[in-house]
Amino acid sequence: MPKMIERNRTRHRLLMLSVLLQICAITALAQNPLSIRMHVDATDAARNVLHTTLTIPVKPGPLSFFYPKWIPGEHSPTGSINDMVGLRLSANGKSIPWQRDDVEMFAFHCEIPAGVNELEVTFDDVSQPATTMSARLARVKWNRLLVYPRGMNSDAIRMTTSIKLPGGWKFATALPVLRERREEVEFKEVSLTELVDSPLIAGANFRKLTLASAPLLHEMDIVADTPAALEVKPETLLGWQNLVKEAAALFGARHYRSYRFLLTLSDVGGSEGLEHHESSEDGVGEKALSDPGQLIDLGDLLGHEYTHSWNGKYRRPADLTTPDFEQPMHGDLLWVYEGLTEYLGKVLPARSGLWTPENFHESMAAVAAEMENQSGRRWRPHVDTATAVQFTYSSPRAWMNYRRRVDYYFEGLLLWMEADVIIRRQSQGKLSLDDFCHKFHGGQDTGPMVKTYNFDDIVNTLNEVTPYDWRGFLNERVILINPRAPLGGITNGGWRLVYTEKPNEEVKFNEQQRKFINLAYSIGLIVSTEGAVLDVNPELAAAKAGVAPGMKIVSVNGRGWSADAVHEAIAATKNAAMPIELRVENGSFQEDYKLSYRGGERYPHLERDAASPDVLDEIIKPHAH
Repeated sequence: MPKMIERNRTRHRLLMLSVLLQICAITALAQNPLSIRMHVDATDAARNVLHTTLTIPVKPGPLSFFYPKWIPGEHSPTGSINDMVGLRLSANGKSIPWQRDDVEMFAFHCEIPAGVNELEVTFDDVSQPATTMSARLARVKWNRLLVYPRGMNSDAIRMTTSIKLPGGWKFATALPVLRERREEVEFKEVSLTELVDSPLIAGANFRKLTLASAPLLHEMDIVADTPAALEVKPETLLGWQNLVKEAAALFGARHYRSYRFLLTLSDVGGSEGLEHHESSEDGVGEKALSDPGQLIDLGDLLGHEYTHSWNGKYRRPADLTTPDFEQPMHGDLLWVYEGLTEYLGKVLPARSGLWTPENFHESMAAVAAEMENQSGRRWRPHVDTATAVQFTYSSPRAWMNYRRRVDYYFEGLLLWMEADVIIRRQSQGKLSLDDFCHKFHGGQDTGPMVKTYNFDDIVNTLNEVTPYDWRGFLNERVILINPRAPLGGITNGGWRLVYTEKPNEEVKFNEQQRKFINLAYSIGLIVSTEGAVLDVNPELAAAKAGVAPGMKIVSVNGRGWSADAVHEAIAATKNAAMPIELRVENGSFQEDYKLSYRGGERYPHLERDAASPDVLDEIIKPHAH
């Protein structure tokens, strides 16, 4: 036993020595910044190809370099390593062999020959079609186009970047521009951290709109597949201008030097929503500025990603704050990072006029119904959907109701709405969650910076606003298993969740966009427009009859499959206990199932409770205009 103890002590000493050496190495690197030059040739963007050349100062001997793996805001190891092709290393005109690490696939090793002080690295980024580019526009994510010496703090690496754009294309980015010459753009030197946080959009059809010029510049920069898509209605522009004002009123301070909404309008250029300190990537369909449903959805997206400049970029969980793009991020506080953002990101469009009060009500009803009807909540606590984000993000659609996916978004929304209502009730309407945001996210105006926090900081700040058992409140709703969704914000806010045969507008829009039929609140089924079963609620009629994801409905009550047929069959059960008969294809077999269901079509809505004050509509009243 004593020998084992001594061996353990020796191992511990060696481990501590290793950690200290790593800290010393990182500190030395931080004190001696490394300058990397990067040139991107984007002239093949229409072919979904970008070419990059990096010049990295080196010394003779072994060198390991790293391709970004953990991208801020994505919460998972989503680095697009499989889109990195044609990797070549050279120095003084001679090729240098490289080898991928056989454990960490994002790391590469090489040996720098004597007499070499600069390494040239070239490769291509071959984006998958309909992800980041189209024939007329591109979203350039710098992290897809670079490697850096492994182990270096990204703040200690200085990047001098330039890009060559296709002829006639214009661009927008938060990066400071050094000079422009035709299609060649050179940017001022910034840290690797800032570079990755400052994506670029470019396109043949471009429009720049100033939302505010003082005290700080705010722009809406738009690229689109067609010139017609760039047309902006006056009321939409006014709503965007109000969004900037309302965010300033909500938080009380800004933590950026200027801000750019980088909006891409394309049906094939890929949807996007990613936050940055001084910009946001907002990718939607080509007709988003003219289609009413898409315009409402865009308001949600803009509100969410803009809120992240304060909640996620400036204030960030300590465990989501890493020194480089290799260290794993821990997602246990994503119910704050994303959940609070999801709530504020819906409040702001309503305050700004981008949404009507009815849009807000329908959205809250859709969220509440989805969370209330998640069967997975009976085994999986809220926090686990965040802690397990590395695989919950990529969870398949099948059995999602039972598994729970990234519920920290919507469940977090409900939690923070309830906290808002509690603060208002406890203070007799004198205080609100806005006061928490002022304390937690406000302070003095600053440039981009990160101020980390932990669970205790959240509890303490809430108690500074309004004394309450916030620790118990949060533990109960986040840590413990709860068979019911936290609907206190709705019920104590003067409303109730009800179900009627009238379709919910947000549910209907999601059906149209994603080409599925949502029968989740009646027979417990989500099915594609072609009849493929995408998901079931294990506790409702379809699953109890034996229907499961992966099957395909062939007929409904003897009629060939169609959306109308299934809607009519469900509607017919409103006043009579009539079984719904489905013929279902399961692999090479066809089988019949009888669903025992009565109640007609059911869609969620909020209904006013006249016995209680209307707190929800008080929450979404304009504050700044």
